[in-house]
Amino acid sequence: MSRRRFDHLFTELCVAVDLPLPRYELWLALHEARRDPERLSREEVLSFCEVPLKRFLRERGLRLEGRDLGRLLRRLRRFDPAVPTPEERFAAFPG
Repeated sequence: MSRRRFDHLFTELCVAVDLPLPRYELWLALHEARRDPERLSREEVLSFCEVPLKRFLRERGLRLEGRDLGRLLRRLRRFDPAVPTPEERFAAFPG
């Protein structure tokens, strides 16, 4: 279930910077920051958004600061991996 936190982080980050980001490189950045993308806790996601995320974005010529960063953190903080997302709920409907 914690893998869902990585999926959510990736999706919200792409929305926040308004670009498709390299998923595997984000995965590697989490490993470099000594976090396991398969078993992320809320605290690990939020702490990753401090220095490691800024470095990840800077390497790609991107920045996320101020209100935009605050919105991202708020969405990440509110995410509950035990609750299906709207997309997952719709996907469960037959044909």
